[in-house]
Amino acid sequence: MSTLSSPLASLNIAALRRTASRCPSVRATTRCTAASDSESSKQQQLQLRQQQPPAPVVVSRRGLGAAALAAGVAAAGLDLANPQPAAAVMGMTAGRVPGLAAADANGIRRYTRPEGKSGGHGVGWTEITPYSFDVYEGWTEVPVSIADPGGSEIDVRFNSEDMGGLKVVLAPALRFVDIKQGTNPGIEELVPFERFMSGFGPELTQNPVDDTEIVDRFKDTRDGLTYYNFELKNHTLVAATAYRKRIFIICLTAPSRQWRNNSDKLRAVMKSFKVNALDDVFVP
Repeated sequence: MSTLSSPLASLNIAALRRTASRCPSVRATTRCTAASDSESSKQQQLQLRQQQPPAPVVVSRRGLGAAALAAGVAAAGLDLANPQPAAAVMGMTAGRVPGLAAADANGIRRYTRPEGKSGGHGVGWTEITPYSFDVYEGWTEVPVSIADPGGSEIDVRFNSEDMGGLKVVLAPALRFVDIKQGTNPGIEELVPFERFMSGFGPELTQNPVDDTEIVDRFKDTRDGLTYYNFELKNHTLVAATAYRKRIFIICLTAPSRQWRNNSDKLRAVMKSFKVNALDDVFVP
């Protein structure tokens, strides 16, 4: 067979060669375009990261507390490497403040109301004059709850597994009587002796108290103040006085077994109760 040599065949061969010669350029252009698109995508991602806000710093509570402590120490100018001796500062402190002294040779400990102890105790609040009483070893102070009967006026409680319990009640006199400004009436001017337990007995014992329930009563004087003293059939002891428009009352109770073994000591606690009026200067 003879080989075709027409102009059409020559034209087709030339076209095929031109197409073949252009293919490398097309492939190169495709690769360049892909590379350019990749570089543009990287630049866009970088711009997005720069525009995003910084991630929040997570700090633990322990770390935050340590940082705050360090800042407070620095602000106060404290030198933790050379600490100074601690000094107690008395203020209006809520809750229990220790007031018991160490026991003496007879095992007696004196409680004195701390000056820093807070307490409003109802109507007619005034500054509370410290008071004191003696207890024996084994007595411990217990929390006072406003849910207790008379809880808003109970200043302190003590319990003893061997002897019983006691409480001190601070009752504002303005709750039941008018007092002239600038005066400091005693208990006899505020409440008659014969009517004291009928008035305060239900609050102290949660039961009515009449004369048949009282087995002993007497008055005495301690540091210039008159005190009412009562002993009830149910082994309750009460001593009360008045000072600075407030009635100060100590009330002790004991079950029968504890009363039989400790009645004399409980009476001694009642008689030791006193308001520290001698150390106080009354200014009308």
